[in-house]
Amino acid sequence: MPACARPPAYARLVLRIIDARSGEPVDAAPARRGLTRVEVHAPGFDTTSLRVLLVADLLVRALELGGTPVWALLTGGRRQAELRASAAALGIRPFEDSPDVSAGLGEAQVIHVAVEGGTATDGVRIDVAPAHPENPGTPDDTGTGTDTGTDPGVLRLALLARHHSAPARLEAAAFDEARDTLARWRGAVANWARLPSRPVPDEVRGRLRDAWEDDLDVPRVLDVLHQVETEPDVPDGARFETYAYADRLLGLDLTRDLGSPS
Repeated sequence: MPACARPPAYARLVLRIIDARSGEPVDAAPARRGLTRVEVHAPGFDTTSLRVLLVADLLVRALELGGTPVWALLTGGRRQAELRASAAALGIRPFEDSPDVSAGLGEAQVIHVAVEGGTATDGVRIDVAPAHPENPGTPDDTGTGTDTGTDPGVLRLALLARHHSAPARLEAAAFDEARDTLARWRGAVANWARLPSRPVPDEVRGRLRDAWEDDLDVPRVLDVLHQVETEPDVPDGARFETYAYADRLLGLDLTRDLGSPS
């Protein structure tokens, strides 16, 4: 009788996050296909609150990629309309208004995403370190007033470049790097799309999943894309599929320039 083949790395589908209350890793979705409720606590309208929403957006995307149903809520805070508008500009999907959820809906897990050092919550908690804009005196104080070249994807990538547990300093150099990387990747993806498609290599898919399933280590996901960009053994058609697949998590609209003149 033939031995059972070992499943590929990406088949594990286990997202683990660090619970800020205990400092220990926990399963983000302990029950397969069980509902996970994500509660977002953004107290105001500033760059740090916007980063909290971005981290929650990544969490929801990662859970959904693993097949977990998610109920995402935004609680309290000031100037919610402005915060939601800025979040939408960054490609952050809408969160529901938080009703009285004390009774719950039979969810298997509740995860709170909040500003580091903010109000304590019950249940698993992801703390998000502050984001410091170079010019905090801008009118909206969200960083969107900084010259990012009118493309909100630049701000999104600049925020993604640092792990959510580390402060993000949004200086001119960070925006310049994000702008150059985003333009290069979008142009490359458009060119790769003109060639025959090839599947994402199992080893590459495993590296991507290992990264984001390890406490949402998005900087490591970006490192994998930088490596795939120049790895000689990866066909261009597979590079395209790799970037399109990773963008389901990153939300950088990497396929935006498909069909544009070369």
